[in-house]
Amino acid sequence: MARWLIILGLILVAIGALLHFVPGLLGWFGKLPGDLRFEGERTRVFVPITSMIIISLVLTLILNLFNR
Repeated sequence: MARWLIILGLILVAIGALLHFVPGLLGWFGKLPGDLRFEGERTRVFVPITSMIIISLVLTLILNLFNR
């Protein structure tokens, strides 16, 4: 379990560094055709359906590669 926590920490540091040094890299994320946005006078609702499906697929592929 300690090894997985270290790997997860390194991945989070790498993602944080990428977002810090290249902020426009993931500018498209959250603006995909299946992400729903509803805006009223006082309310904003954002439901990132397509973005979460992409994250789920990528994480599934990565975890399957590590578990083999």
